[in-house]
Amino acid sequence: MKLKNRLVSQLLVRSQAMVSLVFQLQHTIQTEAALLHQRSISLIIAFFILFAFIVLGILLWIKKSVAKPITALEEGARIIGSGNLNHKIGTDAKNEIGHLSRAFDKMAMDLKETTTSIGELNKEIVERKKVEKEVQESNEKFKQIVQGNSIPTFIIDKNHIIKNWNNACVKLTGLSESKMVGTKKHWISFYPEEKQVLAVLILDGATEKEIDEYYEVKIDKSTLIEGAYEGERFFPDLGEKGRWLFVTATPLRDQNKNIIAVIETLQDITERKSTERQLQQAQKMESVGRLAGGVAHDYNNALSVIMGFTEITMTKMDPAGPMYANLNEVLKAARRARDITRQLLAFARKQTISPKVLDLNGTIDSMLKMLRHLIGEDIDLAWLPATGLWPIKMDPSQIDQILANLCVNARDAIDGVGKITVETDGVVFDAAYCADHVGFVPGEFVMLSLSDNGCGMNKEILDNIFEPFFTTKDVDKGTGLGLAMVYGIVKQNNGFINVYSEPDKGTTIKIYLPRHEGKAAEIQGENTEKIPQGQGETILVVEDDLSILNLTKKILDGLGYIVLIAATPDEAMDVAREHSGRIHLVVTDVIMPEMNGRELSELLKSIYPDLNCIFMSGYTTNAIVHHGVLDEGTHFVQKPFSKNDLATIVRKVLDRE
Repeated sequence: MKLKNRLVSQLLVRSQAMVSLVFQLQHTIQTEAALLHQRSISLIIAFFILFAFIVLGILLWIKKSVAKPITALEEGARIIGSGNLNHKIGTDAKNEIGHLSRAFDKMAMDLKETTTSIGELNKEIVERKKVEKEVQESNEKFKQIVQGNSIPTFIIDKNHIIKNWNNACVKLTGLSESKMVGTKKHWISFYPEEKQVLAVLILDGATEKEIDEYYEVKIDKSTLIEGAYEGERFFPDLGEKGRWLFVTATPLRDQNKNIIAVIETLQDITERKSTERQLQQAQKMESVGRLAGGVAHDYNNALSVIMGFTEITMTKMDPAGPMYANLNEVLKAARRARDITRQLLAFARKQTISPKVLDLNGTIDSMLKMLRHLIGEDIDLAWLPATGLWPIKMDPSQIDQILANLCVNARDAIDGVGKITVETDGVVFDAAYCADHVGFVPGEFVMLSLSDNGCGMNKEILDNIFEPFFTTKDVDKGTGLGLAMVYGIVKQNNGFINVYSEPDKGTTIKIYLPRHEGKAAEIQGENTEKIPQGQGETILVVEDDLSILNLTKKILDGLGYIVLIAATPDEAMDVAREHSGRIHLVVTDVIMPEMNGRELSELLKSIYPDLNCIFMSGYTTNAIVHHGVLDEGTHFVQKPFSKNDLATIVRKVLDRE
């Protein structure tokens, strides 16, 4: 029991202690809870205060960084919008508002520049309208001037559309202004046949670039831009053979010096160019003549010696011997050299001729056998003479030279079998025909035509066929002097030539020789007699070249003449005075020191009034010829001459006594 009570008593004590501890813990908890509540309220208050400060800071930042720039931007936009383009918002902010404000500033600047440009443009537009009005008024005045111009003048634009057609054009072409204005035609299509001046205002209203393009292939555009252009141009589409025009292109400029149009003035100078070409040809031939004349005298003297002594030597040799054949080749070469010199002289119209009134048909008839032999058996030679052909006055040997050269050229143009046709006819050219054919003159002419069906010629070759030394043949096949000689012969006889040829279709050469009013001489046949001999007549030979002098004496001695010689005119006079007998004939060189052959012959006739004279020369001056034609009754032997040439003319002159 006591234990129970003790246990109960201990339990109560412990229970009280526990209750006391609980109350104590409760009090502590309550105290801590009250303290925690107080701290929580303080913390919340502190938080709200901090939050308020943060919000206030944000508001202040927004005001500084956003609201103020926006206000400045708004104010700047208002100011700019009011027209003050010089205002700048001017913020250095790196954010979007800064970028936006700077964009506003740039926009204001651009607007300012644009406004300035618009102002200047408006001013320029006003000025341009003023200029356009002035240009229009000027154009109207210019067109009135064009309309009243006596020179045929018209205006075309860059597309060749005719915009104006003056009364002079109407009179010239017969085409009305209403019919021509608005049409597209090139001025070449109605360039006048008459020798008139034509003015064309081209490219009216075109830009300088378009003018450059227009003139790129016509004239030097840089020259045009710098100033007026003048020059000669050939237009192959005008006339039968083209026409030469003198072109003056003068640019028209506006107040800014820009080319707005070009005036072309065109003048037909075809006739002048033809005259220039003829003058150039004459000068060229004169130069060749001087050249030929300068060398012909000495050159032909040398050839005379070579040919003469070779012939003399060959007469004393066995024709079957080897040396005879060699000398014969020397003689052939000398004759070829002689022919070349004579061709040069013929081209330059320096060949001495003795014209006779001829029947051209008869002359050609006598040559047919030789011509057929010349062209060969593979080529057919057709001869078509005209009936009742007028006579001509010409050296017969020149007809031989013309036909021989033309036939050789025709033969060489034919590859294999072919045909050559020789024709004659009488033709009359009037002034109208000659006006359209440069070089032709009105009158009655005898035509000699030679045609072939050979290879023909292109234009480039045609333009050069009469040039001396021009040839399409191999070096050993031709000298280029054949047609040059033909040209010279025809011109020397006051004729002219027309050549028509096309590649692979053949060639026709027509020669026109003036009709002669008179009776034709009879054609003599080929002389087949032996070399005529002398009958003891006395002949005085005067030659300053001792080789020729000795050669001539040797030939005449061998023919049976008594020969007196003199190396100078003074020596010849001394010989004539001292000779006791009669002198039947004097053979004298034309060109000598002291005096010429003509003057010497006149002095000798004071001693021997009946004295006959033969002149010899490789190139004569006007002492015995005029324009290459021998004076009437003058006897002449061309150097280099053969023994037969000299023997024949000496006998011919002596037999006329």
